[in-house]
Amino acid sequence: MAEDRKRFNVSDGGYGNKYEDERGPKNGDGCGHKDADKRVGMDGSGGVARLLEENRKLREELEDAQSASKAKDVFLSNMSHDIRTPMNAIMGMTTIALSHIDEKNRVLDCLGKIQTASSHLMSLINDVLDMSHIESGKMTIHKEPFSLPDVFHDVVVIVRPQAEQKKQALKFEIEDIREEELVGDALRIRQVLVNIIGNAVKYTQEGGSIRVVLRQVLGGEQKAPVFEFVCQDNGMGMSEEFLTRVFLPFERAGNTTQSKIEGTGLGLAICHRLVVQMGGEIRVESRLGEGSCFTVAIPLEVQDIHENQKFFSGETVLVVENDAGQVEKICGYLRDGGLRPQVVGKSVDAVTFLTETLYEGNAPHAVLLGEDLDGAYALDVAACLRQIAGKGLPILLVSEADWPQMEYRAVRAGINGFVPCPLFRSRLISAIRGLAADGGKGSADCPGGADYGGKRFLLAEDNLLNQEIAIELLSDMGIAIEAADNGEEAVRMFAESKPGYYDLILMDIQMPVMDGYEATRRIRALDREDAADICIVAMTANVFAEDVRRSRKAGMDFHLAKPIDVKKIEEVLQKLA
Repeated sequence: MAEDRKRFNVSDGGYGNKYEDERGPKNGDGCGHKDADKRVGMDGSGGVARLLEENRKLREELEDAQSASKAKDVFLSNMSHDIRTPMNAIMGMTTIALSHIDEKNRVLDCLGKIQTASSHLMSLINDVLDMSHIESGKMTIHKEPFSLPDVFHDVVVIVRPQAEQKKQALKFEIEDIREEELVGDALRIRQVLVNIIGNAVKYTQEGGSIRVVLRQVLGGEQKAPVFEFVCQDNGMGMSEEFLTRVFLPFERAGNTTQSKIEGTGLGLAICHRLVVQMGGEIRVESRLGEGSCFTVAIPLEVQDIHENQKFFSGETVLVVENDAGQVEKICGYLRDGGLRPQVVGKSVDAVTFLTETLYEGNAPHAVLLGEDLDGAYALDVAACLRQIAGKGLPILLVSEADWPQMEYRAVRAGINGFVPCPLFRSRLISAIRGLAADGGKGSADCPGGADYGGKRFLLAEDNLLNQEIAIELLSDMGIAIEAADNGEEAVRMFAESKPGYYDLILMDIQMPVMDGYEATRRIRALDREDAADICIVAMTANVFAEDVRRSRKAGMDFHLAKPIDVKKIEEVLQKLA
């Protein structure tokens, strides 16, 4: 039996097949059969090379599998800690609040911490779900018209409070942007930018600095323009070894207990896959202890809009700004719009110029107040100019300030409108046009303190606890709520109501009897005057970009993620006002 068994021997540093059995003698080259080499797929050095290559590939696949398994083990360990941290905060603060229920300030402090911990827990869950969505192949990139200024300002609004909490200097700059109305996946672009800038805030020390630049680097009739987003910080940076793994799933530079920085380790992996799928690229340069610089380049199509940007005919605009770079940008935008800028760098010069032109009967079309006013406070300057010019002259504030926090004081100082920085050409020209159209009475980009009393919402929600929370929160805003337990009941209640009875419908997606998509389609198909116009808002835990598009396709106007956020509801109502 042993004599009949074939043996595979290795000798002389190479592979040789020596078969010994009773059916054939050895030949001169050491093989029992002349066709043995052919049978085992080897013909000298070529066969050896193939076998070595196959072994190398197998070893690499094994190493990759072991590395992936190790990374997932580390990820699960980190996630266990990361999820328990906010959960412990939520449970602990709830216990403290219940035990001090009569101490209002103590309870408010606990509720604030519970809200912060809840938001962080939600972000962890969203990352895991998003990565699962990508891995399953369900993630798609869509091309839809969008406004670059809108997307970029959304990003600024989201990340700026995080930087302010750490007292960081977060600077946004807009360079040569020639196209603002584009075609692409705005939701994914916003997600990538928020993640990268959010990481910069997270991994930069308190009091550090972060600089974000947006520029258009390529354009022309034949090629789609490429937009570069650069985020540079002076934070903790990354080692050369970690840079090779920075875009891999589950990878993190140090664990949570060491760095005290929480996260899933999925954010950059998600960003990388999204950017690549959009036809772009993402690069990173970093040195440990010195900071990092991420560059995202995405090609985007330009909307086919043929509109003359010269809306004015040489009217003068007084620009009160001392920063040379900002002055150059503002003046360029004004000239593109057909306006003639008159620049002064000091508040006293602004007063002099305005007084003289009013006396001559040649007052400027509008006044733009910047942030650098040679030491003067912008609202004080505005109040002085308003006193000189009276009510008719539009005065706009061009600033990075948080407008909602200062709107009350700004309006009373005589400011008619606000143009947020980073500054885009379309935003500036539109603000001036808007004020000119209503004689300076309006307010550009100024959310008003609207009264929601008298409004009535139809809430379609099958979960009674969610119903209770929504009714309580919205009732505090003065809104009357009528609830339906499923989509079919929501359709019936709307159909049986008088036209205009409901101001808005909050529609859950996953409901028994009839889901939110079908309910929306049936409401839109009703033969009544308000069926096509009633605002329907998806209020759901389905938060993927595909879910947003599906809700819009069904006929919904807005998409809000659960848990319900009163501020988001207010934003919708302001857009409808």
